[in-house]
Amino acid sequence: MAMLKRCGIIVAAVSAVYASGVVASSPSLSYSVSWNSSPFPSGASVRLLSSDRLMTETWAAGQGLLRSTRAVYTFAVNTIDYKVSLMGYDPNSEEYYNTRDQVHMRTAKRILKLCETNRGFYIKAGQFIASMQHVPKEFVQTLSVLQDKASFWPFKLMEQVFQEEFGKSAEEIYGIFDETPIAAASLAQVHHAFLKDGQEVAVKVQYPGLQRQFETDIATMAFLSKAIAWLFPDYQFEWMVPEFEKNLLRELDFLQEANNAERTAKSFAHKEGILVPRVVKDLTTNRILTMEFMEGCKIDDVQALEKAGIDPEQVAQELVEIFAEMVFCHGYVHGDPHPGNILVHKHPGRKSPNFDIVLLDHGLYRDFDESFRLSYCRLWRAIVLLDSDELQEAGRQLGAGEFTRYLPIIFTGRGMGSKSELGQAMSAEEQKVLKEEVRRFTMADISNWMEGLPREFLTILRTDGLVRSISNKLGASRRSRLIAYVKYAVAGLAIGIRGEPSLQAQGWLVYTRAQLDYIYLRLRLEVFDLVYKASLLYGALLYHWNSLSTQIQQVVKIEVLIQVPLLTV
Repeated sequence: MAMLKRCGIIVAAVSAVYASGVVASSPSLSYSVSWNSSPFPSGASVRLLSSDRLMTETWAAGQGLLRSTRAVYTFAVNTIDYKVSLMGYDPNSEEYYNTRDQVHMRTAKRILKLCETNRGFYIKAGQFIASMQHVPKEFVQTLSVLQDKASFWPFKLMEQVFQEEFGKSAEEIYGIFDETPIAAASLAQVHHAFLKDGQEVAVKVQYPGLQRQFETDIATMAFLSKAIAWLFPDYQFEWMVPEFEKNLLRELDFLQEANNAERTAKSFAHKEGILVPRVVKDLTTNRILTMEFMEGCKIDDVQALEKAGIDPEQVAQELVEIFAEMVFCHGYVHGDPHPGNILVHKHPGRKSPNFDIVLLDHGLYRDFDESFRLSYCRLWRAIVLLDSDELQEAGRQLGAGEFTRYLPIIFTGRGMGSKSELGQAMSAEEQKVLKEEVRRFTMADISNWMEGLPREFLTILRTDGLVRSISNKLGASRRSRLIAYVKYAVAGLAIGIRGEPSLQAQGWLVYTRAQLDYIYLRLRLEVFDLVYKASLLYGALLYHWNSLSTQIQQVVKIEVLIQVPLLTV
């Protein structure tokens, strides 16, 4: 009852806001039916540009209040749904688990509707949740559609950004500028253009008014995270808002994105098959990014890859190696490698690989602490060698604590005591045991664990989840991905200076040591797999031998029973 009273306080507050004139001006009042998904009232967008500053600020404030009201309303409805639907169930019962999953799905759908309606930072927040593979699967599956959910803004609105940044129109800055966007994301949209010297470029333009929205939306999210902690003490996710805020600030700074792109291009200058668009610095500011135009298909478009004569599995292998090198060797990682940010470009002049992977959107990167990078390399070495002591030590250094024993399952799909070979799923019995263990975890266990992890680890979990998803869609095997991780983890441990693990960069001694260690690990894996397969063969032979022996004994018994009466006669 106390919890429902708390929910009632929030609902009453929302009702009061809904009675205000600001909400009354909305095209539709009912969240459950529809809301106008446009960020500006119909027909009012162009007039706002010519109105005075006061009216613009008033309208923006009203929109901020409306967006916040939608968020609070959605939160209140979800809270009541959880409290009412789960009331009276034993938390350890099958009925509780099934009902909870249904509530998760309803809640995820309401959040999806909120993100689609409020757009902007809410889309980004939904993507952030969907990329966290350790929240309930209903949220990941439902909110993952937001990766491609972005609509274009009218260019008359975008034009003001050029005026504010350069004091000129887009037509004055570029030789040719196409006002129709070729791509859109949650924070910006991209236009095709040509410089006055004829160079073909892509121009990324940040949506106007995002700074005002940022302050309001972050304040709303902070309030809701505190409210969740108040209503559901086991759900302590307040730490997510500051982390999300830091990421957004990075992504809103296009000058930082330009620096990230240049650093990544230099880091992979030694490697064929990866391209990073060159930045045109003179035409880049905090809110406008001008870069080299590159064509290609989305990396997960299997049909387009096959039509171009490109092997999807080889694309997956190249992608995995790129990010494995980033994580284990460079310690400088692209934090948002979803399919919309990665293109595949046909390279007719090269046989293997006959394509280039184009990395886009360099706004979100994480620079690893050196001790973290080395500890993460050791973790993978321990996982491959099935070294429990080394695993526990690496887990301790990474802040995984008591959940260290589950890291091999998270990354490889098998536990340290699993009898399956690397890249193979656990047996049905192992899965059953794991399911029972996981069911005993509370949300407090998970939230406390994630809050205690270094932020670098959260980046790895997000990046690994996205790369794994793309790799699976391209048809690559789990084993090939894991072997690539092992290869670069070993190289990452051996190198003296973090960066490219090549012979030229590291020298003969370091390079040779890394290669020998990798060969040793591969031999260990092959021997383990051979023993595993031999044990399966032995078990099968033993089963058939026992079955045959039983049949022979039965035949003998029957013969004896037949012969005894005959002898008597």
